[in-house]
Amino acid sequence: MKAVCVLRVPPGSEMGGTDVGGTINFEQAADEPVTVKGIITGLTPGKHGFHVHAFGDNTNGCISAGPHFDLYKKEHGGPDDKERHVGDLGNVVANDIGVAKVEMKDKTISLSGDFSIIGRTLVIHEKEDDLGKGGNQESKRTGNAGPRLACGVIGIAQ
Repeated sequence: MKAVCVLRVPPGSEMGGTDVGGTINFEQAADEPVTVKGIITGLTPGKHGFHVHAFGDNTNGCISAGPHFDLYKKEHGGPDDKERHVGDLGNVVANDIGVAKVEMKDKTISLSGDFSIIGRTLVIHEKEDDLGKGGNQESKRTGNAGPRLACGVIGIAQ
């Protein structure tokens, strides 16, 4: 199964005027981890939080996507942590010209079933995700990743 997400800055976004964007592809064979690949441009150099959010709603900018996708009310964590939201994909790293090449596998998200990310929103954040290790309540909710730079709804691909 395949899915795709086109990241863009929606009208009315809290980060309006930025030129962050990109395309992320998802692929999953039966009972295998999801492969996540793509490119995001227009970022500041360094790490940026990268999460699947609960809703496929961008009507009020990226904020309409709601919180991180989290079926079991767990605390925020990193992609390899046992305690994590389903949508916690960690960070992507932008090079010195603001381009992040994304290539990862995730064993928690899925393209079908209860953990399906289809119809939910993928968000790239302004700051680095501290993976729930920041020592404060916001770290346990969001990883202190800051404002949402760009987002897009994840859809089924050909």
